Amino acid sequence: MAGKANKTKKKSLLFGITSRVLMLIVAALLALSYLSIVINPAKIWMVSLSGIFFVPLMTLNLLLLIWALKRRSRSFVIPLLALLPSFFFIGRYVQFGSDEASDRPVSENTVKIITWNVGRFAMQDKEAGIDGRSSCMDSVFRFIREQDADIICLQEFHMTDATRVRDFLQRKFKGYNAEYYLFKEHGGSSGNVTLSRFPIKGKGKIKFDESANLAIYTDHDVHGRRFRMYNCHFESYNISLTGLVRAVATRDSVVVAETGTKMKRSITRRPKQVDKVFEDIENCPVESFVCGDFNDNPMSYTYYRMTRDRKDAFVEAGDGMGATYALLWPMLRIDYVLYPDHYQAVSHDIPRLPYSDHYPVVTEIEL
Repeated sequence: MAGKANKTKKKSLLFGITSRVLMLIVAALLALSYLSIVINPAKIWMVSLSGIFFVPLMTLNLLLLIWALKRRSRSFVIPLLALLPSFFFIGRYVQFGSDEASDRPVSENTVKIITWNVGRFAMQDKEAGIDGRSSCMDSVFRFIREQDADIICLQEFHMTDATRVRDFLQRKFKGYNAEYYLFKEHGGSSGNVTLSRFPIKGKGKIKFDESANLAIYTDHDVHGRRFRMYNCHFESYNISLTGLVRAVATRDSVVVAETGTKMKRSITRRPKQVDKVFEDIENCPVESFVCGDFNDNPMSYTYYRMTRDRKDAFVEAGDGMGATYALLWPMLRIDYVLYPDHYQAVSHDIPRLPYSDHYPVVTEIEL
């Protein structure tokens, strides 16, 4: 009997030690995600991975906290302490409505903005009536026209014949001024497009080294008030999620290694691109808005840098889950509209449309 009791006691002790070690590891990873917003990934790239997994890490710590409380274990303190700072950040991912924003009357100084990575119009969904690039493009344009927005910022806009872009945009969006920059690629050209109902007084582009991504900017005159809109598309991961899952399932180490290399390249390139745009913003003679596909989550150096002196429209006026990347919904929020902190977001919406791997972001800002 004594031997059996000792054996049970040893198992219980081993289980207790193992569970505490697990709690400490998960808590440390969550704590690391808090640091990922201020550490430049170009210097320590792996830190940013904890930021990418902030939501799962927070969820895992919450489950461990509940488990420890149910067992009446004093180790509940470990996940509890790890979770406390997360309440300052969770609002970047989910909002429960902003009465202050929704109750404000829309004034004539309100500007409606759309930002959308349209994914080269390559989405195929026959159930949604999308069968081919032309069909996808028509669906995207129909939605945009229905929104009746003042400024429209598009990323991964694709045209087979780049010489026809301006005429094409003027025909599809009458009454809008258009500026764009497209890179040549296989099967055509792709890049960023900005459309505005307001007079465009200046324009420019910020190209990134060794990358097909870029940012363009346009200076808008809104009833005598001038501001600059940065339309950004920061470095993409360029990985296939289905391919990665298949590679892990089949233990294809080559594909897994290539995916790791691509992630590292993207993570280390992106902060340099962000710093380049930020430097331009710092030297901008007028106040600036920033929007686009950042390819980075709210727990990142990218977000931390770009939100300096700017508010996040989703945080101020959003409701529900803020995810903008369709393939990993509701995990990833990587598309943003940021505006000077003395303005006010009146509304914010993320329609769940099947026309791209990204959802559009639609917001109204009162100047």
